[in-house]
Amino acid sequence: MTMRSNRKIVILISIVSILSLFCSISVLAEENTLRISTTNEVKSPAFIGDYTLGLFNHISNPPLMQMDQNGKLIGLLADHYEVSSDNTQWTFYIKENQFWSDGTPVTGDDVAFSIQMYGESVPNAGWIGETLTDTVVDGNKVTFTFNKPYTNLALEFTSYSILPKHIWESIENPNEYTSTGPYVGAGPFYLDNVDLNAGKVIFKRNPSWKGTSPAYDTVEISWFKNEDAAAKALESGNMDTYWKYASSYPYAAIDSIKSSGNFDVLEKPTSGMTFLGFNLKNEPLSDISFRDAISYAINYQEMVNIATLGYGKVPNRGFIPPAMDGYTSTPAMEYNPETAKKKLETAGFKDSDGNGIVEGKDGNDVILDLLIRNAYSREAELLKEYLEKVGIGVEIRSVEDNTWFELKDNFEYDLTLTRTTPWGMLMHANWATGYFDSRRTGQGVLHTVDDPVFLELCDNILSTTDQTLLSGYAQEVQNYYADNLPGIPLYWKNDITPYNKKITGWYSNPLYGIMNEFTLTSVKPVA
Repeated sequence: MTMRSNRKIVILISIVSILSLFCSISVLAEENTLRISTTNEVKSPAFIGDYTLGLFNHISNPPLMQMDQNGKLIGLLADHYEVSSDNTQWTFYIKENQFWSDGTPVTGDDVAFSIQMYGESVPNAGWIGETLTDTVVDGNKVTFTFNKPYTNLALEFTSYSILPKHIWESIENPNEYTSTGPYVGAGPFYLDNVDLNAGKVIFKRNPSWKGTSPAYDTVEISWFKNEDAAAKALESGNMDTYWKYASSYPYAAIDSIKSSGNFDVLEKPTSGMTFLGFNLKNEPLSDISFRDAISYAINYQEMVNIATLGYGKVPNRGFIPPAMDGYTSTPAMEYNPETAKKKLETAGFKDSDGNGIVEGKDGNDVILDLLIRNAYSREAELLKEYLEKVGIGVEIRSVEDNTWFELKDNFEYDLTLTRTTPWGMLMHANWATGYFDSRRTGQGVLHTVDDPVFLELCDNILSTTDQTLLSGYAQEVQNYYADNLPGIPLYWKNDITPYNKKITGWYSNPLYGIMNEFTLTSVKPVA
């Protein structure tokens, strides 16, 4: 073999070695990215104004408070807080040694600015603007004074991401501001890029983070058009886990993901549920006898079987599931079409012309407008079938989310299907009161109950921290729901979260599941 041939072989080996090294580096780079699939779609690069981006940005811009895996409220950006005896003055002590991703220290001024900004600029946070009367910053101490007691403020502050004042104070309309990034954050990661074309948001490790160092440099959250696509992406190994706010991994895909042998699952009872809401301003929905009749027309076990594939159970009339503190046992929802028909007749709703539909007190057929968002079509068809069997006509009107928000707030419907989230069940005066209290605002709430008895009960809860009183109020709330049925739960359920077996350190809390700081700083490849 000639020297020239030897030289060629050496060069070839060197090239192969270099290529192998590049490939190894590439693989390592890919392995250093945590990938999460979801169906929560980001529709706009609006850090605050886009609902889904507002869920994701907790990673980069931590709220003051968080919930641990047992449902206890603990500090996040804040170390701890103090409350005045009359529950109107709240002081939060901001943790030291926290830095924004541009190297600037996190201060009490950032916190004060953020909370005031939400109250002034974000419609869903209008209650802050209406009740916050004074804000005082003293070093790392921020004191908020409100014009009325609010014992649930620590929970509310698990949902408002804190922003850097030195960046956002110059933005005229924060709720409408859009940018694909990067956004300055103070969490273990900051939001680097919102890529609507690729369908993903990309978080990078915060170079100024002083806490537990994450094992991953990058977190990518990719959204898919439907649950099947998201499940296939996970099962194929392209994703490490699945997360959808206040929702389970698709029940129909659980057996397949388990049988792959590559994933373990977390299964936890949740306070999230789908429920039937009533426009209490319209007849005959304003009649408790009519609502009671509807409650007996629904086949709850069939709902459980179809909607949760057995990962759920028939709910109680008290609405609140056992997953919540303060749960009180009330009678189970009962499916009995004959009872439903009798209750309708007793209440004066009869089918006098024999066309299969009962007439209202005005003599016209009762045909209810069932307003839904597109995601609830399956449950809506079942409800239509159930109600028509007992003589109640139903017309389904399916709309996009923004239209639903508008029609719902204008009370342009009779019935609607919507859901609760764990945070929503706890907000306002706890125990789902935020969904029904007529004084509460927000995209997901119905604000249909203006009964003074219910409003006074909410105010009583909000004005005390006495645990004995709160336990009694929890029971009163659930008994009120059972007696008055402002909403009917269709099923209670468990949430399933699959995760890559090759990754350890997963941590789940009742509010945001695995999407929390504990998970992002503790997950790492199995050694």
